[in-house]
Amino acid sequence: MTKFLPAIVYILCFLASATCAWLLCRGFRQTGVTLLLWSSVCFIFLAANNFVLVLDLVLWTSIDLRLARVGLLIAAVTSLLWGFISTTEGEG
Repeated sequence: MTKFLPAIVYILCFLASATCAWLLCRGFRQTGVTLLLWSSVCFIFLAANNFVLVLDLVLWTSIDLRLARVGLLIAAVTSLLWGFISTTEGEG
């Protein structure tokens, strides 16, 4: 039973981040606020990161996907920072 608990947590993290991405995309379509767009892009990358985490640690344990996970995480943080910077520059 304890062997399945990490897999369940990883899958729930993927579902949570995918749900956040979907809700943020829906909010952007309704309002057009660009910060929602960049936040949704960030959560899309985070959901992809969590999906690769499930593949890496649960399904394909013999293949090391750490570099892909780090790349997706850097893309998520970079997209959110880009959104914050571009939004604050546009207001000033």
